[in-house]
Amino acid sequence: MYNTIHIDEKWFYRTKTNDRYYLLPDEGEPYRTCKSKRYIDKIMFMCAVARPIFGLDGRCIFDGKFGIFPFTTMEAAQRNSKNRMKGTMEVKPITAVTKEVMKCCLLREMIPIFKAKWPVGANKHIYIQQDNAKPHIKPNDPDFLAVANTDGFKFQLVCQPANSPDTNVNDLGFFRAIQTLKDQKPAGNVEELLKNVKDAYDEYPPEKLNHVFITLQSCYHEIIKARGGNDYKIPHMNKERLSRLGLLPKSIQVEETLVRETLQFLELDASAEREIYNIGAVIEGLEQVDITE
Repeated sequence: MYNTIHIDEKWFYRTKTNDRYYLLPDEGEPYRTCKSKRYIDKIMFMCAVARPIFGLDGRCIFDGKFGIFPFTTMEAAQRNSKNRMKGTMEVKPITAVTKEVMKCCLLREMIPIFKAKWPVGANKHIYIQQDNAKPHIKPNDPDFLAVANTDGFKFQLVCQPANSPDTNVNDLGFFRAIQTLKDQKPAGNVEELLKNVKDAYDEYPPEKLNHVFITLQSCYHEIIKARGGNDYKIPHMNKERLSRLGLLPKSIQVEETLVRETLQFLELDASAEREIYNIGAVIEGLEQVDITE
């Protein structure tokens, strides 16, 4: 998983309709205003993360963070107010994130940062995993292919299985953690919301991000056991304790019997539905193991 970048988008709201505060007896309640409870300022962000890399001494070599990119634009103020003069440039959210907006963000902002921050000596054949949202570009998009295969890099877009949010690190746990950190700081306007989200993204420890990738592997294991279904519970491994003891694994082991049963299931399913599964490499690998044994 060290050559896969997970990207996904999420709305972050400036505040919530109902919130809970712990106050001292003489402390006043926080003052919050908005146009309407149905109209709370929000911004969509595109997040990109990869699995962090640690050295033999446990020191973080690569934190796996490429950035969190807001879909915003700059507009001039239409009239004077107590906050700014007419004509002052203001940050405004882009509420309609179309395929063109998404492509512009990926090609002009994200790909150059991927190349600049990618660890030296790491595999430059990189998979960018996205979900199946309509604004996302297709893997064979000509503009993407023209930019992706340059400077010694080879980027390949892959779409995660449908109805499988657990197969994306952002949906699995990273967004929830960022939301919790963001809510600890109040935001009075859009600029403060941008700052709070970016600060929460930067403050999240790479060690915990690595834990989410391990949880992702355990979810893959459960998906295999469920024959591709999503009727499973996310397993818990007590990763904090294992990390303190130095026993946290880098990868989840899959039983050979489970692999063989799954391959047999895929072959039977392919025969029934007349579909072709590219499982030849896995079968060949298992046959080589048998010969060695």
